[in-house]
Amino acid sequence: MRRSRLFLTLAALVLGLSGVLAAPAQAANLLANPGFEAGSLSGWTCGNAAAVTTPVHSGGYALAGTPVGADYAQCSQTVSVLPGSTYSVSAWVRGNPVYLGIAGGPSTWSGNASYNQLQLTFTTGNQTSVQLYLHGWYGAGTYYADDVVLDGPGGTTPGTPTSPGAPQVTAVTNNSLALGWGASSGSVTGYRVYEGAAVVAAVSGTTATIGGLAACTTHSYSVVAYNGAGESSKSAVVTGSTSGCVDTGLPKHALVGYLHSSFANGSGYVRMADVPAAWDVIDLAFGEPTSVTSGDIRFTRCPVAECPNVESDADFIAAIKAKQAQGKKVLISIGGQNGQVQLTTAAAREKFVSSVSAIIDKYGLNGLDVDFEGHSLSLNAGDTDFRNPTTPVIVNLVSALKTLKAKYGSSFVLTMAPETFFVQVGHQFYGGSGAGDARTGAYLPVIHALRDSLTLLHVQDYNSGPVMGLDNQYHTMGGPDFHIAMTDMLKAGFAVANTGQFFPGLRPDQIAIGLPAAVSAGNGYTSPADVQTAVNCLVKGSGCGSYTLRGGTSPALRGLMTWSINWDKYYNWEFQNSHEPFLNALP
Repeated sequence: MRRSRLFLTLAALVLGLSGVLAAPAQAANLLANPGFEAGSLSGWTCGNAAAVTTPVHSGGYALAGTPVGADYAQCSQTVSVLPGSTYSVSAWVRGNPVYLGIAGGPSTWSGNASYNQLQLTFTTGNQTSVQLYLHGWYGAGTYYADDVVLDGPGGTTPGTPTSPGAPQVTAVTNNSLALGWGASSGSVTGYRVYEGAAVVAAVSGTTATIGGLAACTTHSYSVVAYNGAGESSKSAVVTGSTSGCVDTGLPKHALVGYLHSSFANGSGYVRMADVPAAWDVIDLAFGEPTSVTSGDIRFTRCPVAECPNVESDADFIAAIKAKQAQGKKVLISIGGQNGQVQLTTAAAREKFVSSVSAIIDKYGLNGLDVDFEGHSLSLNAGDTDFRNPTTPVIVNLVSALKTLKAKYGSSFVLTMAPETFFVQVGHQFYGGSGAGDARTGAYLPVIHALRDSLTLLHVQDYNSGPVMGLDNQYHTMGGPDFHIAMTDMLKAGFAVANTGQFFPGLRPDQIAIGLPAAVSAGNGYTSPADVQTAVNCLVKGSGCGSYTLRGGTSPALRGLMTWSINWDKYYNWEFQNSHEPFLNALP
């Protein structure tokens, strides 16, 4: 978050993730209406598509999809599969660019004037269903597809019940979560509640209470029905958090802003004493390392040559204390665009802890913001379990942050400001799987390890390529749709690429939306009206357009973050003046 940056589009990533694995042991096309010979799209969920009689690859019909506007004419079908099994996928396609893939897994594409066959294979983790999709590309014109195949062992054992209805959290205490779900059809002996691969409850009815939980912790559950023939496929996942969280002193809906404290960046220097009272969290940008791998973080105030109106250290510290007396939180933000930090060794980890502590102590700060960008975080090949990372830069960062949290206690404010590439893109591509960019999703193990200590996650909803949301559609920055879809992923949680694992959602009070304050501050500027449309959807469920919230409404959504306070001042405080009264008026 400093100056313009390069970013990768998912279209480029798709090119790097197609591949061929071992063939499945069994073969049986699991798709309904795979050749569209019903003369309709029966069995498929489609947008801007139809069954046509020409051109076909075989039989009497084929699929024709025509991307229109922001819709790229996706057709998808969800089928039941078996965990730990290998499947092959193929389709005959022609015309404008057409993509074939598995949601959260591999994909491939082509663009040819005549029919050609796309092929890929994948191996399931512990999931019991997958979604196959076909789609075109924005504004590229009509594509055609025919004779689609998903071959492998089916996931339904004859005689087992159907999957239960999606569970919901119905009651919360400091130490328990109560769940309810829709009944399965067929012969049902009972239901089992899973947290990951572990059964945490077995009941005969459609409710369960999971007790013995720690206060202020987040958990994700799915439910199966069972009888003498076996278990059904798992239900959708629901995420809930116990109560009993420590009060951080933040207002229910907060305004968070970065203050250029070590540089001016063309927007001018703003003295700490001149930061308006509207800002509830002020992130000092930036603490940077003496070298990429040293772990030695230094915070250097803006020099007079660049910032003629810079105040003295004594005045700066006094102004921080005055802000804190008003209930504001002032943090040191580490990293930024230019501050690459790689804690490759235990020595670098220890130096990080001691040097960051020295900055916090010198200026009397409330905590730390982690704004690692660029190549600070990436995953080693084979590091595919975000719950148990093995990559040193990840493991050492987690350890360092836990140490700082323990040192300063429960009032220590810990925030993170990753880019979408390092978080939500992990739904489609995960770096440790060895395909594509090793940085995709690399923040997920850090967020997960610190989720019960994390005060705020404000992902940068800018400087981003299109990102696939939970609706299996790509969302593009700059409008309310992008913020709705990206934030819903953080609340609901999501499957992590082709790992077979689920990243549990966060509490809404841990989530803020990251935005550029003005057009000069970053790509993806969103007008105040569109920002507030997105927030009203997320908080109240109104004005969501065609998007359905998977994580439900979030009345406790923490608020908005912006880069930056300086840019907002440069543009006559549009961000602050538009959003502070709006946030204060939310329920």
